[in-house]
Amino acid sequence: MKSEKREVGEVASNLQSPISNRQLSQVADAFSRKAGVYDAFGQDHANLSRMRGKVYAQVARWTSAGSYILELNAGTGLDAVALVARGYRVHATDIAPGMVNEMERKREMLGLDGRFTTQLCSFTELDKVEAGPFDAIFSNFGGLNCVADLTAVAHHLPRLLKPGGVLTWVIMPPICPWELALLPKDWRVATRRLRRGGVIANVEGVSFQTFYFTPGQVQKALGPAFRTLELSGLSIVTPTADNDRFAKRRPRLFGWLVRLDDWLGKRPLFNRIGDFFILTARFTPTAVPGTGKYDRK
Repeated sequence: MKSEKREVGEVASNLQSPISNRQLSQVADAFSRKAGVYDAFGQDHANLSRMRGKVYAQVARWTSAGSYILELNAGTGLDAVALVARGYRVHATDIAPGMVNEMERKREMLGLDGRFTTQLCSFTELDKVEAGPFDAIFSNFGGLNCVADLTAVAHHLPRLLKPGGVLTWVIMPPICPWELALLPKDWRVATRRLRRGGVIANVEGVSFQTFYFTPGQVQKALGPAFRTLELSGLSIVTPTADNDRFAKRRPRLFGWLVRLDDWLGKRPLFNRIGDFFILTARFTPTAVPGTGKYDRK
């Protein structure tokens, strides 16, 4: 369940609703409907493939091969399969039954039992996770933008992560230069991320709220037990993930923008904006003297 391909029909919403069963049900329904066609969008999509590669590279810098990873909003399992191929073990979770069915189909087809397990589970109900503890927790391409309050996810993490473990989350921020450049053409699309209360996304005829977060908001939700290790902007000046045409129509310009994007991604300020940012943080709970235990708060 990733907000990887956003629908053009997003409209503004002025209501920042709390997490509700209705919201979660809508997200599950929308992405279950999308499951059967989800993978096809990424085929022959140069920019999306490049973006995935950059995410995997950041995961690899902080998570050694052989590590046990919990993946949130794992979608059809594309990332899980790629991570298993890189030497990791993955427990992949998603709220959408259709997505979990696709993951199970991949696991069986590729013979990945033992290295790739799946579970139907919302990232707001991680107390139900049937595995762990984990060396790392991973969420890709804006799945966590489907929740209004990231603390609903973050408060579960100390129970799931080993001390010294890391998380890598790929989040959609409020500032996306590529979308802001559309201002003369379509001010609604250009400014949608800036509207308080998020927007209503429409996926396969089902509407649900999407919210945008700054790195500071993510860090605040995680709390003091998490220390940021790396922050990178992703697709700052290259097209957004839902644009599969630009690289085909203007390959030379796309190549130049990729080089610029790679250079900007690590720079201060630029590493906080883009279609997404990639944030990696380490879990460093405080040791309780004389007990051999940790204060995980």
